[in-house]
Amino acid sequence: MTTGPLHDDERHILDEMERALRRDRRLDRRMRALGRRPRRRPVLARVAGYRPRPWTVALLLVVSVALMAAGIDTMEPAVIWAFATVWPVTLYAGFRLLCKWSEP
Repeated sequence: MTTGPLHDDERHILDEMERALRRDRRLDRRMRALGRRPRRRPVLARVAGYRPRPWTVALLLVVSVALMAAGIDTMEPAVIWAFATVWPVTLYAGFRLLCKWSEP
């Protein structure tokens, strides 16, 4: 590959390509948008892509069991609601951890 100056026909082809790209409004809009804020993934995509660590699942399990025991012992509605909030998160994190471990 040469690094010297371009021939007239090569320069003409490049000029035509640049003109065609400048006329493309969609490309221009997309190029201007690149400098803007990064695109965030939707909430469901972030939740579905959650990859927990084993210690996170273990900690959630300990908290869930402690809340369950405290809820059974005290029958306080706040403790029962706290358990009802933490338990599904624990199950989901455990399921995602098992999925992560079972991947090839």
